[in-house]
Amino acid sequence: METLLSVKDLKTYFTTRDGIVKAVDGVSFDLHPSETLGVVGESGSGKSVTAMSIMRLIQGPQGKIEAGSITFRDQDVLAMDEEEVRHLRGDRIAMIFQDPMTSLNPVFRVGDQIAESLIIHKGMNKKESFARAIELLELVGIPKPESRAKDYPHQFSGGMRQRAMIAMALACDPDILIADEPTTALDVTIQAQILELMMELQRRTGSAIIMITHDLGVVADMADRVLVMYAGRPVEFGTADEVFYKPQHPYTWGLLDSLPRHDIDEKGNLCPIQGQPPSLINVPTGCAFNPRCPYAKDRCRTEVPQIRDIEGKHGAACHFAGDVDFFRGCAGVTS
Repeated sequence: METLLSVKDLKTYFTTRDGIVKAVDGVSFDLHPSETLGVVGESGSGKSVTAMSIMRLIQGPQGKIEAGSITFRDQDVLAMDEEEVRHLRGDRIAMIFQDPMTSLNPVFRVGDQIAESLIIHKGMNKKESFARAIELLELVGIPKPESRAKDYPHQFSGGMRQRAMIAMALACDPDILIADEPTTALDVTIQAQILELMMELQRRTGSAIIMITHDLGVVADMADRVLVMYAGRPVEFGTADEVFYKPQHPYTWGLLDSLPRHDIDEKGNLCPIQGQPPSLINVPTGCAFNPRCPYAKDRCRTEVPQIRDIEGKHGAACHFAGDVDFFRGCAGVTS
């Protein structure tokens, strides 16, 4: 299968007064055409910084991609100059950011902001690009797009602003759409509409999607494959079925066990992951999850686990991944 995007051993660090923040520390994955990759983890796990690194939006000198490679259609993204990156960004790879209110310019009309990328990347004139912006607003389900295109962001509701951001991202028919928490701060009904819209547009355009979220329900509905991150590192990856039904890392178990379930007594307590995510300046030695892991052994506290292949392309960064005896000793955690 053709590989659209390949990220290998990506490391993105930030220099602060307190030390080096290892926000992304060895992330690897491949993305294929028309595929949806779900990237999940708690806040601070490195999901958004991974996306910003792919887009080459890490701001120096404090932030820097220290190592690794990002390859898009056999092109080395990290070797590109600024002009080449500008042609890639927004055209072949587009991104929907978390907060549309801060992502949209408050002093420009929504239609003009969508049209701008068409003028830059597709060479359209102002009239052509604005007409296409109206078509895109209609495509994403905004009523009366002709008049709405002339409105400013503050005149849109939260759901409409997010739809406008999706229209902007799709304007140039990108090969890859990166959606960073696209339903944050939206009510449940609007969330469902936005996700359904993204899936429908993917079916129409064939774009690949990187869906960054902490909501495992979203991932279960949308993703073909899943990457679980913790403390800037990948801890498990595989198909959605493998990660949800055959999880191999205690952190993944914890995420799944903390979800409400319809098949459990409504009076029963949820099982949250104890403790807090670690500081990315002082990551625990050994497995970064070991201070919070109820199954940690001495080896976990001294030795950094590498990704272990379990079956097919399912892997987990746990010393005991695939160990039947270990799983038997932890009976019940993956039920």
